[in-house]
Amino acid sequence: MVEMAIVLPLLLILTLGFVDFGYAFYQWNAADKAVQMGARLASISDPIASPLSSAVATLPSGSSPGDRVLAGTYDYVCVANAAGTVSCSNCVSGTCSSVGAVAINFNLIYGGDARRPGMAAFLPTLQKSQMKVEYVATGLDYWTRPGGPVPTVKVSIVNHPFQFFFLGGLLGFANITMPDMHSTVTGEDLSTTY
Repeated sequence: MVEMAIVLPLLLILTLGFVDFGYAFYQWNAADKAVQMGARLASISDPIASPLSSAVATLPSGSSPGDRVLAGTYDYVCVANAAGTVSCSNCVSGTCSSVGAVAINFNLIYGGDARRPGMAAFLPTLQKSQMKVEYVATGLDYWTRPGGPVPTVKVSIVNHPFQFFFLGGLLGFANITMPDMHSTVTGEDLSTTY
């Protein structure tokens, strides 16, 4: 009885620790799949940053139709706050300015629609405030392209916690923050009408 009283708590903690860390590994894989699917969905959906639709349609002075859009021409970063309000900014050359955001397009990447699952389908504990979508001009585009701009799209999950059920209750382990995860793809036609 004495030996059992000594060994059982250690065995229980060890077993439940394996379960918790296995679940953390599952959450890691789910987050990885969520950013992959989010990036794919963002690359084929209407852009969140409203100026992006016309980003390469208007020629800047000194440019001709068909000239390459230089890397760094735009860098739209779209996020949501804890209340779910979506905002975008354009950060070029270290200066950021607020631009229009289309919340329905952000929500599509987060939650999906009847045809395609969103990021939350793969990682149900994901909050909108833990998601970031970035559209960057990387030099793959040209001015007045008929199909619209071709940005590089980066979707990230930031500040998402691993959840420990057993170790948190038994040993008081606090949830730890998962390292930021991201996936980057080249934008396609940036339109949900296909």
